Amino acid sequence: MDQRRGRSGKKKNSPEKNDEAQEEFVVKSKGKQQKGTKQTEDNEEKKGVQKIEKQQNIKEVEKKVKQINQAEQKYELGDGKFSTPTIKISSWNINGIRAVTKHEEAVQYLSDNKFDVICLNELKADQIVFDKENLGAKFGKHYFLYLNFCKSKGGYSGVAIASKVKPISVKCDIGVDKHDQEGRTLTAEFEKFYLVSCYVPNAGQKLERLDYRTKEWDVDFQNYLEGLRKKKPTILCGDLNVSHHEIDLANPTGNKKTAGFTQQERDQFSNYLQKGWVDSFRHLHPKEVKYSFFSARNNCRQENKGWRLDYFIINKEASDAIIVSDINLTVHGSDHVPIECEVDLRKL
Repeated sequence: MDQRRGRSGKKKNSPEKNDEAQEEFVVKSKGKQQKGTKQTEDNEEKKGVQKIEKQQNIKEVEKKVKQINQAEQKYELGDGKFSTPTIKISSWNINGIRAVTKHEEAVQYLSDNKFDVICLNELKADQIVFDKENLGAKFGKHYFLYLNFCKSKGGYSGVAIASKVKPISVKCDIGVDKHDQEGRTLTAEFEKFYLVSCYVPNAGQKLERLDYRTKEWDVDFQNYLEGLRKKKPTILCGDLNVSHHEIDLANPTGNKKTAGFTQQERDQFSNYLQKGWVDSFRHLHPKEVKYSFFSARNNCRQENKGWRLDYFIINKEASDAIIVSDINLTVHGSDHVPIECEVDLRKL
């Protein structure tokens, strides 16, 4: 047996060694305490971040739910009867209601008493922003305002109808879930006709939505319109995001693979018209060159280098009711200009 070991057989340490061991134990203990404290702090911080994220997610869900509920709100309805034999309708892609209403002449146009109905595309605002900034006040007091906002994200798409007469019914979207998240259609039923304000999806700069646009949206939307016209004459208006013929844009040769003038989009529009619908402007002005959209670049508007993307379409049986269909080039405030039509209700 090793004589330097005690009864337990363990080596005895000197007082100096004992002091060193004690110091080492204290240091290790403090290290563990500090490590434990840091872990606790990290955990608390992580919990705090998770709590904030959870609250943000809840708020985001609540916001979406609120928007959906507001999109399904009970609209102020009436008998849909106009007191005059003819009415005037305007449709305008305003490219953002907050931006357009900074232009005095645009606000004047939106509050003009001469129109019985004004339809708007591309509001680029949600219900919360619209209410907070009191954007409805930009319209004349003689209008009843009906809105459909984008539900999937704020500041995108959205359509509106401002009418002097309360419609019989108002419907947001077309009843197909995959299309109904972006707030692209609003249908108002009046005594003699349906009016559909629409902002058709763009195929995209790289044509990434071309298949969706032509193979899904166009098919389902056209079916929706067919269902309406079986009940009443139907007028479709808005930015339909297609220039149908070469006469409808300034540079057809250089835009054959550009969204709005691809062969697929033009063919789908032809198929739609062939089912018994009439492009009222081209019907009344077979050879007139006039555009409703101008890029903000390269002085396109000043040089009249544009696209006709905005339309009033009516089912063929009622096409004689459209007595005026034109494009108003005098109004500024958007990259689109308003289109206007006059309808003889007696012929519907």
